[in-house]
Amino acid sequence: MMEKTWRWFGKKDKITLPMLRQIGVEGIVTALHDVPNGEIWTEEAINDLKSYIESYGLRWSVVESLPVCEAIKYAGPEREHLIENYKVSLANLGKCGIKTVCYNFMPVIDWVRTDLAHPWADGSTSLYYDRVRFAYFDTKILQRAGAEADYTEDELGKVAELDKVITEAEKDELIDSIIVKTQGFVNGNIKEGDKNPVAIFKRLLALYDGIDRDALRENMRYFLAAIMPVCEAYGVNMCVHPDDPPFQILGLPRIVTNEEDIAWFLNAVDNPHNGLTFCAGSLSAGEHNDTRELARKFAKRTHFVHLRSTAAMPGGNFIESSHLEGRGHLIDLIRIFETEKPGLPMRVDHGRTMLGDEDKGYNAGYSFHGRMLALAQVEGMMAVVDDELKNGLLKV
Repeated sequence: MMEKTWRWFGKKDKITLPMLRQIGVEGIVTALHDVPNGEIWTEEAINDLKSYIESYGLRWSVVESLPVCEAIKYAGPEREHLIENYKVSLANLGKCGIKTVCYNFMPVIDWVRTDLAHPWADGSTSLYYDRVRFAYFDTKILQRAGAEADYTEDELGKVAELDKVITEAEKDELIDSIIVKTQGFVNGNIKEGDKNPVAIFKRLLALYDGIDRDALRENMRYFLAAIMPVCEAYGVNMCVHPDDPPFQILGLPRIVTNEEDIAWFLNAVDNPHNGLTFCAGSLSAGEHNDTRELARKFAKRTHFVHLRSTAAMPGGNFIESSHLEGRGHLIDLIRIFETEKPGLPMRVDHGRTMLGDEDKGYNAGYSFHGRMLALAQVEGMMAVVDDELKNGLLKV
């Protein structure tokens, strides 16, 4: 069955390895979070963290992530140097026996939510995306040129109404949610404590002036073609994470959003080491995506699975749902992957915040009790699928 893994943020994480071993985690998903983006991951540093993880009876299963620097994405003058460093880091990971690397190719901004603690009726909270509040950030706070063209008249009307009542504290919270707390630990472009994060963010956006969808695709192809010989030499599988949410935002091209996008990058560098992280939550946030159909089509080129689910709501909003519900269809995904490519590493993701998780989570969206509940739900699904396999009842 799928390997049960957990995203762990290193020795500073309040969720410790002994805690993870106790709840049945088998593999760890982590990174050298203290190494600045673009610098080489040395064998010594990799082996140090790997040995630490193994001392608790666990294994370092997946790197998430070895960040792709912005200059690689927009083809800046330092691109060649950064790609060479990336290749050395990949080789060192392969030498140390770590063979799966999750990364993303999203320009400037990683996963986007407008509310990091949206309340549920039972008192738990989860991540939430509100399209009108995001449009408010884009048009009124960021004041991006031409932003209004990306929204309907009805949405802009709601933005105008929001502008009449929103407080300065709410504006600060929106900035914090969209470009600070969700980004600092992911790519380091903006971090908590930075002064005037909006100005920093505007400068980052400006780097992509003139970079359209075709240009970003070509830069991704160039990057993948450059690193594939190293991946082949050391048996390292690269698996790109879908854009989250899987649609265009902030005037930036996003190129891993749907079936056509996934087929494009897999065919552009047609190598078995060039693969996909199948994130059911990210993909299900787009109503144009059917996660089951995508899993059937791309299971063979999937190297890592994120089992989470979202629920679409009116007006283009979406919320992290229970792992038993929503548009992720997780039990069907487990059936498909166990049939097409058994034994893949999977991790539950973005569980609800509950039962005092506020004191235990290290980063927004990464609770302990909430993810533990999600893991238990997924384990139950895996047991059902295992029974179907044993009794010849599995149908996909």
